[in-house]
Amino acid sequence: MDVSYGPGAQLVQHPAGHDGELRGAVEELRAGRWLAARALLAGSWGDRSLWTSRTQALGVVAAHTDVLRHWAREEPSGFGLVTLQARAAVELALLPAQTHGEVRAREREARGWCWQAASVLAGDPVPWIGLLALAQLDPDQERPEHQVAAPDQMLPPGPWGLLGQARLADPWCREAFHRMLRFWLARGDGGTAAEFVATYLAAAPPGSPLYALPLYLQVDRYRRAERKEAVALLWTHDEGVKAAALRAYEHWHTARSAGGRWAVVDESHLAHALWVTREPALAAEVFAALDPFVSSQPWASLSGRPEQLLHQAMAQSFAATR
Repeated sequence: MDVSYGPGAQLVQHPAGHDGELRGAVEELRAGRWLAARALLAGSWGDRSLWTSRTQALGVVAAHTDVLRHWAREEPSGFGLVTLQARAAVELALLPAQTHGEVRAREREARGWCWQAASVLAGDPVPWIGLLALAQLDPDQERPEHQVAAPDQMLPPGPWGLLGQARLADPWCREAFHRMLRFWLARGDGGTAAEFVATYLAAAPPGSPLYALPLYLQVDRYRRAERKEAVALLWTHDEGVKAAALRAYEHWHTARSAGGRWAVVDESHLAHALWVTREPALAAEVFAALDPFVSSQPWASLSGRPEQLLHQAMAQSFAATR
C-alpha cells in the first residue's frame, strides 16, 4: 500500500525496505531477471543476518514467478539458487486458502528443498529457518523433530533442534526466533510463546531486533481476543506492556547509534507500541526513521481500516512534537 502523510510525504510498502541494493535485485527478479540476485547473494554470504533477510525478501518475490526455473536451467549450480528455491517452496507451502492436499504436497516439496539447501551451503541458517517455518503446519507436533526437549526445563518440547541448528550459523537470528514464536502461536499457546520470548530476551545482545518480540505478542493477543477493548486497555494502563515498548525503543536506539537498523516491520511495531502506550514523541522519532517506508503490520491486524489507523497514529505522534 502507498500511504500519504503531510505535505510531500509518501510512505511506500516494499519487501526490501531501506536496503537499496536489495530493492534493485527484487525489481530485477520481478522482471524475470536473476543476475542481480545472484550477485547480491554472493556479496551477502559473509553477513548471515544480511543473507537471511535478503534471501527472505527475494524468496517471497520468486515464489510468485518462474524466474528460478529459468535460472536453474541456465546455471544449475548458481550460488544461492538452491537457497532461494527452498525459500520460494516454503513461501508457497505457507500460503493461506489452500486445500489440505495442496498444503501437504507443497510441504513435502518445501522440506525436500530445505534439506537439499542444507547439504549445499554449510553454515547456511536458511534451510533450518525454512524447516522451522514449516513446523507451523504441524500444530499437533506429530513429527519427531517437533517433539524435541527444550534447553530450558520450563519450556515444553518443540522444534528446538531446528532452532538450535539455525543458531549455530547465527546465534541471534531474527527470523529464526520469529518462526519459533509463530509455531507456538499457531498452536494457540500464548503462554509458552510469552515464556519463550522472556527466556531468550534475558540474554539477547544490546540493540537486537528481538527486543521487538513482546510487541508482536501483544498484537497477537489483540487479534485473537474476543473482547478487544480489554486488550487495548493493557496498552494504555499495564506498566509491563509500556516497559516492553520502552525497552524495545532503547535497543532500537542502540542499534541506530551503532549504524544499524531494524526491519521496517519491527520499526512499525515499535512505532505503534510507543504511540498506543502514550509515548507519542518517541513514536514520532521512529516514524521519521521509517520514512519513506511502511509495513502493513501491525496495522492490518488491529483494524479493518489499517491505513486510517496508521494515519491517526502518525498525525497524533507528530503533533506531539510541535
